[in-house]
Amino acid sequence: MDLHRSRAGLVIGLVLLPFGLCTVLAGLAGSTLRLVGGLIVGGLVMLASVAGIVEAVRPFRFHISFEGLTVRTAELNRLLPWAEIEHLVLYQPPPVLSDKRMPSPLLLLVPAATSTLDLPLTDSSPLDDRPCMVLLEVHDVREKTDQVAGALARYGGSRFTDHRRLVRQRFDSAHFPIEARGYDRAAVDALVQKGREALRSEDFLLRLAAKAQVERALVELPLVAHGYYRVQVDTFLRDLSAALARFEEGEEESG
Repeated sequence: MDLHRSRAGLVIGLVLLPFGLCTVLAGLAGSTLRLVGGLIVGGLVMLASVAGIVEAVRPFRFHISFEGLTVRTAELNRLLPWAEIEHLVLYQPPPVLSDKRMPSPLLLLVPAATSTLDLPLTDSSPLDDRPCMVLLEVHDVREKTDQVAGALARYGGSRFTDHRRLVRQRFDSAHFPIEARGYDRAAVDALVQKGREALRSEDFLLRLAAKAQVERALVELPLVAHGYYRVQVDTFLRDLSAALARFEEGEEESG
């Protein structure tokens, strides 16, 4: 299976480039202050546009097959046989409120001990903290994340793990014991269901809204006779909140 580079960067660059040029030209026809402002703003827009266009037309190949991964990017241009790959992990970083967008899913590579790959391993696997590298940001290709995951599972077999699936499975079965005075069962069940649905989504606002609802519920869930055991529900909801999103970059992510 061949992955194809997304055209989004090229389209945005081609749209913004004339805008930046017009801003520069408009500044030339005005006062000194307007000239300086036009040169700065227009120049920055043009630089960003050119950078986006250059990145979009850079040679790219990502082919998934029974032989391994044939990769051509700015950092790598070679076949990675499966024998050189210890593990591949598809990881969805939780969104952060300050970023105002959903981060791209990442394909992380843990090289085999015998691999001749000579690139720095600057990341850690979310599975076991082993050193790894980002091989692909999935939003950089046109194929859907699930399509990429399907191809990697088909050709990579046990060498591939979809971390998104592991996270969802943690919250797919919630069984809470009953105590004499606990949380309202219907309210908890409805909240957990909304959280599960949000976990399956790449919608930034949906996940943040679900997180906010879970955080609010941690202090507002009604107590009833013969309700869910509070300690266990609180732990479950805190883990669910951490998996959905983070309000700040430094907020601890659920393991």
